[in-house]
Amino acid sequence: MGKREKKIIIFISIFALVNGVAPVVNAMHIMEGYLPPKFCILWGAICIPFLAAGYLSIKKTLNKNRRAITMLAMAGAFVFVLSSLKIPSVTGSCSHMTGTGLGAILFGPSAVSILGIIVLIFQAILLAHGGLTTLGANTFSMAIAGPLLSYGIYKLFQRFKLNKNVGIFLAATLGDLFTYCVTSIQLALAYPSANGGVLASAAKFLAVFAPTQLPLAIIEGILTVVIVIGLETYAKSEMKDIGFLVGGEK
Repeated sequence: MGKREKKIIIFISIFALVNGVAPVVNAMHIMEGYLPPKFCILWGAICIPFLAAGYLSIKKTLNKNRRAITMLAMAGAFVFVLSSLKIPSVTGSCSHMTGTGLGAILFGPSAVSILGIIVLIFQAILLAHGGLTTLGANTFSMAIAGPLLSYGIYKLFQRFKLNKNVGIFLAATLGDLFTYCVTSIQLALAYPSANGGVLASAAKFLAVFAPTQLPLAIIEGILTVVIVIGLETYAKSEMKDIGFLVGGEK
């Protein structure tokens, strides 16, 4: 990796630290103590096999090529930066981008589960964003469900040889939105509406997130495309090392 690429990594890290110092309690992550204990345990248990697969995936990637750790760290920093920037909503909540689509495209969804839980732990402890008791639920929505959809969309475009940049855009955008859909369902399961049950409650939570999250998801999609284009231009050797560029395609 050249000096220019190293400067990019350093800039991203500094940007993450600078923008992560002002916590907002009412952010999209489910806050500490908000879920009943049984749901905290349930979502944590569901995450375990995905995290195990993620650990094995990262181990396999690094065993093949130790240099991939730089790109892996960059993907993790990208998640930290975007998910730490909370935007207030007129509905009384906050929203933020997730950044997990990029990691899912570069390394697959399993690896992102590990990156995501690391980010969520740091945010819960240092930024009061999310919580340790709700770590399982937040990990499933942001680091497992969203990346799985992002990866599936990207691979679908790749399989049918459709426009790659459009595939990256839709993967990041829809993966972001799906994260919020899953979060709404998690909240609805814990607090079903007296009139209409889980579905009515989920619709109410989605209505809270939607006004801010829809434009943010589109911005994340565009930003992810720009980042991938930049990496293909200025970090071509690193992209080839992780298997993304093989004759111009992953």
